[in-house]
Amino acid sequence: MSNDPIALSRSEDPVLLRSMLDAIPSFVFVVDDDVRILDYNAAAAGLLGEDRPKVLRHRAGDLLHCIHSMDAPEGCGHGKACSTCVIRGSVRKALTGSQSVRSRAKMELKTGEKVAEIYVLISTSGFDYNGSKRVMLVVEDISQIMELQQIIPICMYCKKVRTDDQYWHRVEAYFGRRWDVNFSHGLCPDCEQVEMAKLS
Repeated sequence: MSNDPIALSRSEDPVLLRSMLDAIPSFVFVVDDDVRILDYNAAAAGLLGEDRPKVLRHRAGDLLHCIHSMDAPEGCGHGKACSTCVIRGSVRKALTGSQSVRSRAKMELKTGEKVAEIYVLISTSGFDYNGSKRVMLVVEDISQIMELQQIIPICMYCKKVRTDDQYWHRVEAYFGRRWDVNFSHGLCPDCEQVEMAKLS
């Protein structure tokens, strides 16, 4: 057995890479140009809820129950809306360029009779494997972050924020409790002028 750390790490590459992939908390897929899943990590396995043979070589939209995958009998990639699909577009860009692609999208997923809307951050990066082009596709649920972009009721005088349960809180307390965000305080140039004038 070699004591050379480089030789040792090379011998453990498949196990190390699988462990690293499965440690990523986001949904990670390796896909081809038709967004067929060739591999995926543990987080994605939990999302898909199917055995590996039922997942591999199937299109992501069909497995994720995208509502547009049902627009055409052929499934994902063949409906009218598929031409503007952010995931398909990001995979296409990653295959034709050398840069990573990041974009946000709203996905509509169907479970039984219920349609759920989630906001996702899509990241794609192309690579070559055994002479074939592949794409690393990472899907992160950013629904909570997108809630911040919705209208938040705020008092026009004291600037307190109203919560869903009709209580009013200081902005700092609202964001601190809801999003675990801390604030640092300073003075903007306009307020600095006003406050400095009061001291004169």
